[in-house]
Amino acid sequence: MMPGGGMMGWGWGGVGMGIGWLFMLLFWGLIIVAGVFLVRWLWDQGRPAPRGEGGESALEILRRRYARGEIDREEFEAKKRDLVA
Repeated sequence: MMPGGGMMGWGWGGVGMGIGWLFMLLFWGLIIVAGVFLVRWLWDQGRPAPRGEGGESALEILRRRYARGEIDREEFEAKKRDLVA
């Protein structure tokens, strides 16, 4: 046996073992994080895409603003053209 060789012959002692544990924790941490992202992505696939306030479309919101008198007819028509185009 060579002097200073330790059990594996490299002379690292407990340092190599500590690095091994660190890489093992890092590996399992990445596996868990990837699993969480996968589950969230799959969960969101079944949901409809969010729309404006309370699920209203932009055109519905524009019509409501016009009905309340917040915007005049010219502004309503201009914005409606922008939305439909």
